[in-house]
Amino acid sequence: MIAPADLLYAKTHEWIRRDLVDDSLVSVGITDHAQRELTDIVYVELPKIGAHLVVAAPAAVVESVKAASDIYSPLSGVVTDINPALSNNPSLVNSDPFHEGWLFKMHISNPSELELLLTPEGYTAQITS
Repeated sequence: MIAPADLLYAKTHEWIRRDLVDDSLVSVGITDHAQRELTDIVYVELPKIGAHLVVAAPAAVVESVKAASDIYSPLSGVVTDINPALSNNPSLVNSDPFHEGWLFKMHISNPSELELLLTPEGYTAQITS
């Protein structure tokens, strides 16, 4: 199981990566653990650009050969971009969940919510206990 050190994690298995230039902009995806549990991902329903997301509320849906699963917003904010590559190749979430398989980007509206997220060590402890 991989949990890159430059990310923060939600208890519901989403990750965020803060933008290097604008730290109120984050990329969101699902963890290596989550994609392994789902197995082969065949479809991803992403939020609309401009959608207002609320922390812990459903934001997207990932369907695999095994099941469909809601993806929850790790933070509150507005969707600024979606990963267009996933419409033709949803398996990128499996093959590269932390880079090419990102789901959406958002401008966060409540930076204090970052305190709700787990460090890589905290997330690893959660999934191995």
